Amino acid sequence: MRAVCLLPAATEIACAVGARGSLVGRSHACDFPPDVASLPALTRPRVDPSLASGPLDEAVRHIHSGGRPLYELDEEGLAALAPEVVVTQAACEVCAVSYEQVAAVTRRTVPSARVVCLEPARLGDVLEDVRTVAAAIGVSPRGEAVVADLRRRLDAAAPLRGPRPRVAVVEWLDPPMLAGHWVPEAVAAAGGAPVGVAPGRPSAYVGWEDVRALGPDAVVVAPCGFDLARTRREAAALAPTLRRLAPRVLLMDGNAYLNRPGPRLADAVEAMAAWLGGGEADGTRALDSAAAWP
Repeated sequence: MRAVCLLPAATEIACAVGARGSLVGRSHACDFPPDVASLPALTRPRVDPSLASGPLDEAVRHIHSGGRPLYELDEEGLAALAPEVVVTQAACEVCAVSYEQVAAVTRRTVPSARVVCLEPARLGDVLEDVRTVAAAIGVSPRGEAVVADLRRRLDAAAPLRGPRPRVAVVEWLDPPMLAGHWVPEAVAAAGGAPVGVAPGRPSAYVGWEDVRALGPDAVVVAPCGFDLARTRREAAALAPTLRRLAPRVLLMDGNAYLNRPGPRLADAVEAMAAWLGGGEADGTRALDSAAAWP
């Protein structure tokens, strides 16, 4: 089976279910496991992803206002790879190339290929996506085994005891945005009481006073697309604001863990559970994913 995954989470899932050998192409953002970097990248962003939060948000809005896609898709490259399966997504057109774009290009270039679309909104959907990707590549039994392990880890992350701290997750810093989709349920699995956006609903732009008014006991800062080092840099400029939101603040590698609907969500939950329980997030399996701040 020859497969192209145009979503970082899908690439991680394919590798987790033992189908790394089936992958022949990826998106520019697919970076884990590290060896997938050897695969040809078939997408390219139209904006500079290294921009700071504010300018990046403005650039994305400008592209959208013009009705243009945020990503370019290499049609010739896709045709040359001749995949049997192309995995894409419809959850967020900002985070990855859109389903409509992939479907149209695939129909023109590789009409025999099957397009598999992932659209996770809840934590359970992420587990179902593992099954979907595994089935599409022909390794369903391995998918079931991975799902069982992830479910076990999520269930065991935070034993129920005592009151749950109120937790707000900031997914963007300028302008501020509260995380939705699967993130509130990830917070709950970590032993917190999520505040802000309801589970399964899209992330929402808010004001800093709106976050403060929620009365969080703890705030997790995990900007979408940012690693931990970049999160530290941008959070430093907002230090007084963030300290006023809650007594405790955790910085997290949102790009790799919390914002990416793949297997490493379990690492994110374990990191948050350790921190919310009074321990150090750095002592979990997600060693490089999070750090108490400042």
